[in-house]
Amino acid sequence: MTVHGLLLAAGAGRRMGTPKALVEDWLVRGVAALREGGCDRVTVVLGAAADQARRLLDGVRVDVVEAADWADGMAASLRAGLAALAVDPSPAEAVLVTLVDLPDVGADVVRRVLADGGDGGVHLGTLCRASYGGVPGHPVLIGRDHWVGVRESAQGDRGARGYLAAHEVALVECGDLATGRDVDRPTPDQRGDG
Repeated sequence: MTVHGLLLAAGAGRRMGTPKALVEDWLVRGVAALREGGCDRVTVVLGAAADQARRLLDGVRVDVVEAADWADGMAASLRAGLAALAVDPSPAEAVLVTLVDLPDVGADVVRRVLADGGDGGVHLGTLCRASYGGVPGHPVLIGRDHWVGVRESAQGDRGARGYLAAHEVALVECGDLATGRDVDRPTPDQRGDG
């Protein structure tokens, strides 16, 4: 099965004080985690500060999609990414979605989610996600059969949460590999406070 990695990195990062796509090496690290974890191709969805973020990806083998309505929330980024994948001339059977602000989620987590794939491995009907101490998180593996439903139900900053709540989703425990926590506020060294 072909799995396409989708890295959502379009937000303004208001609490962070800068778009998260511009924080340290998060953008390049997220792409590397998807690629090294087993995704056949990777697409990054940009929005806020898209031109600056694009420059950070110079020399990185990745497709870039810009979400024009990125300010509407994570769902806009997810819809833009899935729309681009849906018309890809070499379509994937599944997409693995993750967020740029999960710096401790690496290739080992991606590899485990892809290896498990939920019931019976990765297939068109797959719905599977990483969990950390039993708490569902990212990345989320979505089989192609679910793409339209996810796109149609994605709202605001909730992304696919409503769709996933209404369907059976296999959890793959990854708490031994990462915390899975998103980083919303800068650390003192990121602020320059010392």
